[in-house]
Amino acid sequence: MKPETKLAAGAPLAVDRATVHAYADGQPGPFYYQRDAHPVGVEAERRLGELEGGEALLFPSGMGATTALVLALLWPGATVAVADGGYYGTVGLLSGELTRWGLEVSTFDQTGEPPRADLVWIEPCSNPMLTFPDIAAVCERVHAHGGRVVVDNTVLSPMLLRPLAHGADLVLHSASKILSGHHDALLGVVACADPQTAARLRAFRTASGIVAAPDPVWLLLRGLKTLALRAERQSATAAELARRLAGHPAVARVRYPGLGDAVAARYVSAYGPLLSFDVAGAERAAAVERSLVLIENATSLGGVASTLEARARWEGPRVPPGLLRLSVGLEDVEDLWADLDRALAV
Repeated sequence: MKPETKLAAGAPLAVDRATVHAYADGQPGPFYYQRDAHPVGVEAERRLGELEGGEALLFPSGMGATTALVLALLWPGATVAVADGGYYGTVGLLSGELTRWGLEVSTFDQTGEPPRADLVWIEPCSNPMLTFPDIAAVCERVHAHGGRVVVDNTVLSPMLLRPLAHGADLVLHSASKILSGHHDALLGVVACADPQTAARLRAFRTASGIVAAPDPVWLLLRGLKTLALRAERQSATAAELARRLAGHPAVARVRYPGLGDAVAARYVSAYGPLLSFDVAGAERAAAVERSLVLIENATSLGGVASTLEARARWEGPRVPPGLLRLSVGLEDVEDLWADLDRALAV
């Protein structure tokens, strides 16, 4: 049975909000305290693990998952190399808060050779620069030096890419994005190739209390039922909009791996909902934001509603001042193009 069929089948699991469960004959059962596990969470982890081909663990946000991963698996003085041009929240956390803990952080061009590090962090369809690494080659080189590889697969989801199959040790998702799909659940996921690594993360999660509550997990399960259809439709629309934007006179540059990235084409046949493009400076980008009607001027990505924003407001000089990040939803492609074309002409 195909993954999309298994995800869509069956009635939704009821939400059990209990924080404590009674013992049976004086012995704790599989569920006894929500900080350790709860029924809807276990079911979601099972389904996500099947999709990724490893063991999945839920966290209350993508950044919570990142924090747990680093603190559980690394140590003061450990080295982490993070893909340049990837999610700024990851870079900010690792090189800011966690350097106070003793982490040594560097960035690198993920389209080239990775540096030696205890942990190398890559991001296919990096957010917002849309670069794509050669995952298998990165994993081979990092493993040869005794390191481990984390792949942030938030943009593509396991419907389009399964990094563990290409040698990754860990896969991270902000499940608030395309996995949930409706901008109404804040969650994170880590999938592990090694059961011992998963056990270490699980123990840390229970001890630290970085746990996901039942209600957002239920929303994630709801979103997973339509993940395959959404990933296919959003990718197709994003590819068409990227093609049209590349020929627009007001657009200086379009970033989307579906526009001829040979490395990406070796790994995926669809390239996800995210793209970015440059207009002539910050004022022009702000004018485009204000002129949109259908596309929401908002942050985040991966939802059924399209969103666009100028990323320099958050990332500063790390990105071009006129860079606009577009996350494509499920609206009709012609309606989306009409909105973009009109805003670019203002």
